[in-house]
Amino acid sequence: MKIEDARKLPPKVQEDIRRKAVKACLNGRSKTEIAEIFGVTRQAVTKWVKGYEQEGQKALKAKKRGRRKGGKKLLPWQAAQTAKMVMDRHPDQLKLPFYLWTRQAVAALVERRFGVSLSIWTMGRYLKAWDLTPQKPIRRAYEQNPQAVEKWLEEEYPAIQTQARVEKAKIFWGDESGLRSDHAIGRTYGRKGQTPVIPITGKRFKCNMISALSNKGQLHFMVFREMFNADIFNEFLNRMLRQHREKIFLIVDRHPVHRSSGVKKWLKAHEDRVRMFFLPGYSPELNPDELLNQDVKSNALGRKRARNAQDLVSNTRSFLWSRQRRPETVKKYFHGEHVRYAA
Repeated sequence: MKIEDARKLPPKVQEDIRRKAVKACLNGRSKTEIAEIFGVTRQAVTKWVKGYEQEGQKALKAKKRGRRKGGKKLLPWQAAQTAKMVMDRHPDQLKLPFYLWTRQAVAALVERRFGVSLSIWTMGRYLKAWDLTPQKPIRRAYEQNPQAVEKWLEEEYPAIQTQARVEKAKIFWGDESGLRSDHAIGRTYGRKGQTPVIPITGKRFKCNMISALSNKGQLHFMVFREMFNADIFNEFLNRMLRQHREKIFLIVDRHPVHRSSGVKKWLKAHEDRVRMFFLPGYSPELNPDELLNQDVKSNALGRKRARNAQDLVSNTRSFLWSRQRRPETVKKYFHGEHVRYAA
């Protein structure tokens, strides 16, 4: 006979079955026979009879379902303070032995601050109620000057936009990136407990890329194996000039090559065609071209492994050509939270 899962029955029906089963047992029927009649297990009948003998009818009554109420809770003001600290501070700023906010770290904060010990599962429910979700953080250098960033967003970049309209110039954002054959790949599926093995070459090789993009969807790039220097950068700028009649405003970081004497000399000779502007120091998150770099490393390197240096260069160029043919995709690099101001 198929055994009925009593958990699926209404509480009152469960109670009625228990009472009838115990009554039948008291009237002399065997537990095996009773189990067959009511479609339950013999062990369940034994448990009901034992409970009746110890507690009487109380043991057979239906009990309230759901999670047990009570236990340790945070008072509303304690919850509000905790959520604010998680959003405004880092664990090390509060002298906690954690680098990132995890359920364990927040629970440790609550116990230290309010003397309330909560499990990580309870802490997870609190975090969800506060609309806090686990996210990959953005790295920001200690050396970054918040006042310089604010000035860039509120004064310097708006002034560049205004000047570009006056001079009918196109604004581009440039950056360089190094690409390595041993770049960490993403995740793949495999049987639980058996880590998948991905065959790759044991050799290490690399190449470099330089790119510039605009919020209109235009993309320029160079992929090369030499060391990045003023000659390489000047060649890249020459290529851009050959493809544009309009004046170019190029925004870059403060890399030493960008500020080298060789680049300054080239800019002086082409000042009627190109002007270069610098982002605030230690602020890569303000550059939309950084999102292109991430895209290249995740998709050009992460999804197709190169066997040699030539493969690495070819794969990178093919990927960038594909992006170059999709202006709408290039525009999406400007949708990031920290670069939306440039869209």
